[in-house]
Amino acid sequence: MLVEFSVANFRSIKDRQTLSLVASSHQEEADVQLFSFPGSTKSGLKLLPSAALYGPNGAGKSNFLLALQAMRDFVVKAAMQRSAESPLPAQPFNLDSSTCNAPTEFEVIFFIGGTRYEYAFSTTEERIVKEELSAYPQNRAQRWFARRWDTQKQDYDWHFGSSLEGAKNLWRKSTRDDSLFLSTAAQLNSRQLLPVYQWFSHAVRVIGTEGRELSPEFSAARCETGGKEAILKFLKMADLGIDDIQITKVPFDIRTLHQNSHGESMVLDLKDESNGTQKLFSFAGTWTDALAQGRILFIDELHGNLHPKLVEFLTRQFNDRETNPNNAQLIFTTHETAILSQQFMRRDQVWFCEKDREQTTQIYPLTDFRPRKGRENLAAGYLSGRYGAVPYISAMAG
Repeated sequence: MLVEFSVANFRSIKDRQTLSLVASSHQEEADVQLFSFPGSTKSGLKLLPSAALYGPNGAGKSNFLLALQAMRDFVVKAAMQRSAESPLPAQPFNLDSSTCNAPTEFEVIFFIGGTRYEYAFSTTEERIVKEELSAYPQNRAQRWFARRWDTQKQDYDWHFGSSLEGAKNLWRKSTRDDSLFLSTAAQLNSRQLLPVYQWFSHAVRVIGTEGRELSPEFSAARCETGGKEAILKFLKMADLGIDDIQITKVPFDIRTLHQNSHGESMVLDLKDESNGTQKLFSFAGTWTDALAQGRILFIDELHGNLHPKLVEFLTRQFNDRETNPNNAQLIFTTHETAILSQQFMRRDQVWFCEKDREQTTQIYPLTDFRPRKGRENLAAGYLSGRYGAVPYISAMAG
């Protein structure tokens, strides 16, 4: 489970920006499940199942999700014999001379089972300049490894904690300057580091960003491999009038079945359904898989082609313990204000994104404004500019 993600010096993000899924201690109106981790603090750490990120077009919402995607992909691909010519995920903020040649920084805090992990690395276009991983079994800190590039020595300073077992020297010697130690060691069968690598490769999904558009193929594949019942249930709950699904492999085709007024089944090609129905079908496989496996979904522009009630339906799947028994999480960007209600969302689930005068992306929580519990209309407050993160539209010259 995700606790928080931070990034600095990436695209429009100059200074370190952090999105946290740690729940506040305040009582809330919305009936949203929280995930508890006893012993992590005196009262126990509680995490949120979802968070929404609002902001105008061009503010950097997508860049924040792209940063998480870049971190994930680099961890995963570095363990798949990434070629030396493949680019490192350094994309520095280029509107400031002080950051153009500075490293891009990534950090993520997450749980696997009951153990918290903190993993971070910084990279330029040429090499990894810093990488470190700490674990907290039974809430006791253990630094497993750390490396930092020493510019004077033109080599790395390494540190290995006694809690990390295995062929550490072999893994160190096998790690290239432009690769991650975590990925290399996982590939070379580190028993302790493999689950951390698998958290990136299996638990995290990023959808809707560059090159990660939704398609119906994953939902179709889920139907073919035992997930059809869950997908049909999902579609029926969304009230699309779909009674069954037919998948043809050669040629590949997806058909939906509807009952007419005489009780007869009418067959439609999926491409003849509305854009919203096509998108919801594409979501169906990803949604049911994430909820079944306890994955973490990052979705860019969840609202596109969907009725506000369907956006609410999708989000509620994660907020409700009955439909989310495996602690899946959803982080999404949206412009949909119909769900911006204290009856549906907790105040700590709402985040905003905007650019400052230097054109750098800033991310901040609604709780910074201390909205009144149950009494403040969040949607009206947001649209009126009370929380910022709205477009400034100048009057057109006559």
